[in-house]
Amino acid sequence: MDPVTHGLIGASASQSFADKEKLRLAALAGATGAMLPDLDILIGTSSDPLLTLEFHRQFTHALLFIPVGALLAAVACWWLVKKKLSFKETYSFTLLGTATAGIADVFTSYGVQLLWPLTDERFAWNLVSVFDPLFSLGLILTVGLALYRKQKGVARISFIWITVYLLFAITQQQQARLTARALASQRNHFVERLVVKPTIANQLLWSTRYVSGNRIYADGVRIIPFSKPQVFRGRSTQLIPWQQTYAHYKGTTLYNDIKRFSTLSEGLLVAHPDRPQVIGDGRYAMLPTSVTPLWGIVADTTRAKQHVEFKTYRDASPEIRNAFLRMLRGEYPD
Repeated sequence: MDPVTHGLIGASASQSFADKEKLRLAALAGATGAMLPDLDILIGTSSDPLLTLEFHRQFTHALLFIPVGALLAAVACWWLVKKKLSFKETYSFTLLGTATAGIADVFTSYGVQLLWPLTDERFAWNLVSVFDPLFSLGLILTVGLALYRKQKGVARISFIWITVYLLFAITQQQQARLTARALASQRNHFVERLVVKPTIANQLLWSTRYVSGNRIYADGVRIIPFSKPQVFRGRSTQLIPWQQTYAHYKGTTLYNDIKRFSTLSEGLLVAHPDRPQVIGDGRYAMLPTSVTPLWGIVADTTRAKQHVEFKTYRDASPEIRNAFLRMLRGEYPD
């Protein structure tokens, strides 16, 4: 979830328990606590590009980190609020904000290690896009109104909005999931794994990717409530059997990095169609119907003792944008 939305959710949480005269400063403390965990993007080193990916949404988003993160946030904003809030009060508000950070990211994709260090499992419900302007707009209005009127009761409306929006997202996702399984059945495919998530900034166009055999199939599903889902049939590609392909390099840095990237990609590794050495994350593409990965690693076998490069391949060309918008409007792209 983007930092602004994180801050709004954290502000809502702290506002909901603040007295009228302290509500605005409570919002500041809560927002600080909610945004602080995302500073994990600063963890990393140029010599090992995968390190940043591994630490993103890891220990700073874990439940055990909440009291520690809240303390750091309280110290960070103490000089701004100390005239009206005690440190204990400041900490209580940052605690409320920090408590929302990991849970809010679970609503999106990529995954959060909520139970670190007990398990490395990443939890992801794939309900809301990392950037969803409608979801954020509802929070802006409710948080802003609470700040203006200084009423914690108004702040609690934010959580009604969040609940309603998530319930809507659940129904949309379930419809997309059923549609994807029906499509696979039409193709006589047995679905071994299924990933269903909203495309960027909306709840209408969903990306569905399922694995059948050794291939991953990508399709788009447009869902308008009370209407029949519209399917955009996409492409498929073979999953990379990296353990066999790179068996000769077992024990090298290259092999270990591919293994790390496979874990981060939930084992869904695909080849980039235009870049022979690139191993991509098969879960993400610019279009729901595409199998061209959004990011990946460069598996250069001539440098097996060095860490792999991590690269992104975002194509925001007019052709891609138009295809996305046409699907969003319910039109088949050219």
